[in-house]
Amino acid sequence: MPENKGQFDVAYVAHLARLQLTDTEMAQFSAQLQNILAYVAKLNELDVSHVEPTAHAVPLTNVLRPDEVRPSIERQRILDNAPETSRDLFITPKIVE
Repeated sequence: MPENKGQFDVAYVAHLARLQLTDTEMAQFSAQLQNILAYVAKLNELDVSHVEPTAHAVPLTNVLRPDEVRPSIERQRILDNAPETSRDLFITPKIVE
């Protein structure tokens, strides 16, 4: 990649992503990336010293219900709907060799 800040080597990025781009696509993506980098440069000029760092834009907390044991569907009723079971367990096809 070029050392020149603000320049973006589309061919290099395409190579890393294993993409084959035409010259037209390279020119198009280069222009788009230049616009994106110019926008980011504008954002870097903003004074955010008065803004508190946050992980989320809106301060939310998880609302959890109490963990209580409650009646559920009978185990046998669930197992009766399975195509194959053994000793109260579901039998499934092997996925990992």
